[in-house]
Amino acid sequence: MTPNASAASAPSRRSFLASTAVVAAAVAGGVPLLSACGASDSGSGGGSSEGKGVKKLLPAFVASNVVTPDIASKNGSSIGFTSKLDLAGLKTSVTKKLGKGGKVSIMSPFWGSPPKSDNAYYKAMNSLIGVDVTWQNQDGNTYDQKLGAVLASSDIPDVVVVPSWNMGGKIPSAIIGKFADLGPYLAGDKAKDYPNLAAIPTDAWQRCIFGGKLRGLPMPSSYVPNIVPLYRKDIFDKEGYEVPTSADEFMALAKEITNAKAKRWACLDMKWTAFNMWGVLSGSEKSLGWNLVDGKMIYRVETPEYLEALEWTRKLFAAGYVHPDAKLGKSAATDPGPKFAAGEFLIYNQDISQWWSRTAEQATQNPDYKIWGMDIFGHDGGDPTLWAGSPAGIFAFISKKASASVIHDALAVANVTAAPYGTKEYMLTNYGVEGTHYTVKNGVPTKTDQGNNEVINAYVMVASPASTIAHPDFPEVAKAQVEWQQRMGAFTKKSSFYGQQITEPSRYTNLSNDFEQLEDDITRGRKKISDMQQAVSDWKSKGGDQLRAWYQKLLDDNGSAAS
Repeated sequence: MTPNASAASAPSRRSFLASTAVVAAAVAGGVPLLSACGASDSGSGGGSSEGKGVKKLLPAFVASNVVTPDIASKNGSSIGFTSKLDLAGLKTSVTKKLGKGGKVSIMSPFWGSPPKSDNAYYKAMNSLIGVDVTWQNQDGNTYDQKLGAVLASSDIPDVVVVPSWNMGGKIPSAIIGKFADLGPYLAGDKAKDYPNLAAIPTDAWQRCIFGGKLRGLPMPSSYVPNIVPLYRKDIFDKEGYEVPTSADEFMALAKEITNAKAKRWACLDMKWTAFNMWGVLSGSEKSLGWNLVDGKMIYRVETPEYLEALEWTRKLFAAGYVHPDAKLGKSAATDPGPKFAAGEFLIYNQDISQWWSRTAEQATQNPDYKIWGMDIFGHDGGDPTLWAGSPAGIFAFISKKASASVIHDALAVANVTAAPYGTKEYMLTNYGVEGTHYTVKNGVPTKTDQGNNEVINAYVMVASPASTIAHPDFPEVAKAQVEWQQRMGAFTKKSSFYGQQITEPSRYTNLSNDFEQLEDDITRGRKKISDMQQAVSDWKSKGGDQLRAWYQKLLDDNGSAAS
């Protein structure tokens, strides 16, 4: 039960460009292409959510005291709950129905088959909130296309959910042109009318500023890097393998584990972990790849550490320590669960949420199975240097055409969906109606078939509470996940543009697109490190140096939000 974990496992760095040509129509007719601070590049747009006076746009933070977590947030970690669920002891975080009975239409990405519109879950949520929500669920796999078309039209739903990986092309400009300023309803002490929204961390709210206005409602996340080197602890313990603490130790362990004849390899592609071992700037978002170093703006691909991480990963592949599926892009690379459970490889890196999901799926059929997470180490055996990710990655926006009453009703929805774990509102939002959508045995809620069909990715994307990890079925995993984040958070730094909603000028939209494929070609031996050095040189001459100057001006004009 990790509601704020990545909606999809570690999305590719490559921009999921929304239909740029289509969305361009949405911002035609004089709508400015600039973001908050107005930094621009020959009229090609772009900008940042940071700027002088930005703090007054944000909701006043009022910590929730309705529920006390078992493990408090530390070093940017999620909060954690390790106790069994006591339905009789659930708290109430929404003491009065804030909705006024109006209708609110919401468009959201959806993975799976959307339930019928009159299902019991939707009815129960609408009754609790006091709002008649109508869902316009769209296939999450092709959401960028639908989003582009809708934002280019005049018929926009009252609320539209936009994940950060769908914010390519002209989408940020369309957000500025099409969605309402929520400042009059939430800025400063106004947020106290919606206590659960006021309890959302300030960093997450700052990510919701577009065009100098507070326009979004966030799904907060921990800024600690979310990619964990996961390993088969049960096999490690049985074979006497020791968890490595340096790049050389990892390579030696990989050699010891690998026995191709016995169909056992050490790992899958460990590129993401290599980047963390060498302290490479984050690749999860374009702006997070930039940082001011000794007075100069540097991009992640220009650093020697970037090349060293690729070279180490290439050596893993070349030595034959990586499962063949990873080299060929086959099943284990896309769904590591089955072959990891079979012991064909013992280490892989993926989103922290898989620590629990892999545990849960093997619990009954493979009782000896134990997946655990390695701490990230510096490549030389010292402390790692990690770089913060985004404090929010999914956002909901309210149409500029919405009346004040519709905006209030939409905020009433968000105030319920942002309820903290351990409340009645949280249970209904995430599990549905007891007895209909879930049952509880020994303090562990389990969804029924109806729950699995109806209570899936909908309301939680309107807004969510502070990043939370709670697994009453496997409390030891929840504890381990939070404590891993706390330890890694102690080594996590914030780069120059941390927490800002950056929109690069459109002329640079595709500038860095080819790096990820080239990384994979190099690590798999199809290209050489020298090919990357040439690509970086080409990148500089084709606009990289101009983009550097643009980021430098952005920092000079507005300062850094990192602290």
